[in-house]
Amino acid sequence: MPANAGIKVEGARELRASLRRAGEDLSDLKAAHAAASGVVVAASRIRAPHRSGRLAGSVRGSGTATKALIRAGGVSVPYANPIHWGWKARGIAAQPFITDAAQNTEPVWTVLYERQVELIVNRIRGA
Repeated sequence: MPANAGIKVEGARELRASLRRAGEDLSDLKAAHAAASGVVVAASRIRAPHRSGRLAGSVRGSGTATKALIRAGGVSVPYANPIHWGWKARGIAAQPFITDAAQNTEPVWTVLYERQVELIVNRIRGA
């Protein structure tokens, strides 16, 4: 092949710009992460063991640019981790109410992500 042989791609600059915009837009799914965490939080509060209701009340969620977070416990509810994950040495069986809620509500929150990605793709296409 000759040294000066090459391939010319029509619309390459536009393609690069679209891919760059898509990468930037897809890296920030904060709204979708927040919505997904809200779905899991609601289901987690229902599934949490209820004695006083403090554990269920301590479940909270948030969405960042890169992930959905669900947390439980805190200073006033230090037993959240042992209740959720268990503590074999203390004879506490795991009651994974948050992970169960996330798995059981997956069909709901995956739709939220699909819609957000679709909105981003349509915006990039100019629709």
